[in-house]
Amino acid sequence: MGIPSEARDIWANATRKNSVVIPSPAEDRKTAKECVQEGVRAGLKAAAIACVASAVPTLVAVRTIPWAKTNLNYTGQALVISGASIAAYFITVDKTILECARRNAQYNKRA
Repeated sequence: MGIPSEARDIWANATRKNSVVIPSPAEDRKTAKECVQEGVRAGLKAAAIACVASAVPTLVAVRTIPWAKTNLNYTGQALVISGASIAAYFITVDKTILECARRNAQYNKRA
């Protein structure tokens, strides 16, 4: 059993009209999409760098420091590494999208 095609089409059209993300009238849809893609690219680069930058010291510490050796199991190590990567990704994406929006903003300057 599936969704009948008429109901599916009605639901698809309704979700397009009631989208959560609404671009401003002055904002070009293509520009907004480019800003998001630029942010995602920058975020992935930052996450990869943060992953390496946090993985190396974490893995070295687990093998050399007695406290880390006894208290950080594999799950703890993964949480430390992924936490740094996730934070770097979201912070970089947010900053990049805001910077792109500022760059593309059109203000009415009055003298």
